[in-house]
Amino acid sequence: MKRRAFVSSLAAWPMAGAALPESEEGKIRSIAEGFLREQGIQGMSIAYGRNGKIEFEGAYGFADAEGKEAVTPRHRFRIASVSKPVTATAVMMDIEKGLLKADSKVFGPQGILGGDYGGDVAEVTVDQLLTHTSGGWANDKNDPMFKKPRMNHAELIAWTLANQKQTHKPGEHFAYSNFGYCVLGRVLEKVHKMPYDKLISEEVLSKCGITSMKIGGNTLADRLPREVMYITPEDDAAYLMNVARMDSHGGWTATAGDLVRFASQLPLLLNPDSIRSMTTPGAGGGYARGWNVNKVPNWWHNGSLPGTTTIMVHTAKGLCWAGLLNGRKDGLGLALDKLMWQMSGALKA
Repeated sequence: MKRRAFVSSLAAWPMAGAALPESEEGKIRSIAEGFLREQGIQGMSIAYGRNGKIEFEGAYGFADAEGKEAVTPRHRFRIASVSKPVTATAVMMDIEKGLLKADSKVFGPQGILGGDYGGDVAEVTVDQLLTHTSGGWANDKNDPMFKKPRMNHAELIAWTLANQKQTHKPGEHFAYSNFGYCVLGRVLEKVHKMPYDKLISEEVLSKCGITSMKIGGNTLADRLPREVMYITPEDDAAYLMNVARMDSHGGWTATAGDLVRFASQLPLLLNPDSIRSMTTPGAGGGYARGWNVNKVPNWWHNGSLPGTTTIMVHTAKGLCWAGLLNGRKDGLGLALDKLMWQMSGALKA
């Protein structure tokens, strides 16, 4: 959906919960409106909170290209790779329960998914997929997740293993891999004997009080209720992908509040040792298991697809936030990260 014109008179939605002082709400609104104008993005939704409680929600701008539908905190956005911490959490929960082992092989006769695969492929483990150290299938111009859009998961995995060889031995090299998290989705399906989206909804999201997260559709006609339109320079560029097939690495839609509820309630889902493991960096330096991490320690994940820029953050002090945009351009992810930190400083209450 190509953005036709930015409307300077931006719609906004007040926060949820207890009222903020007018000066703070006005400051947040001013920051948000200035950001959208400066970046040329049509709409944004944000949320802040801790321990499952939303302390502030705001929505600014428009859900559509024409500027007719105001964004509200109830609007869903594609969250792109912010889906990965959700999948990683489900895998860590299964490891806790003994349903999976971190060192379990994934492919080959002894692997969870089976198949007649030998060599390095047969040595890939669950943990190597979690940490992006499987040895291949990087998120680059050869990313298999953006190829063969008519193939289903099983067909794409078989094609990729046959046609895109690993470039490193498993465990030795970090290379961010959408494909690896696609495979983790299939591992979860095998263990639970149910579709990925159903098991995530039942085993993860429902425990956090989240009911509105759904796997997105591919076309504009597949737009979910209260889902924004994705605005790109090229007509319909956001609707030429197999988003539903991206489920476990980038297919979820959510509100900003959904993501805050998830990120702020990890102790409901995992024990302290599992959380520590999931947020301890490995070969990727600043990447652990489904989360980017630093020494503070803060944890976060960005997401990006045509017409979509997102971020979810869990700070060392327990405050969590999410920011969702219905546009994308170079440098926008970093700008959104800075914006969310700036707004957190303005929320004195």
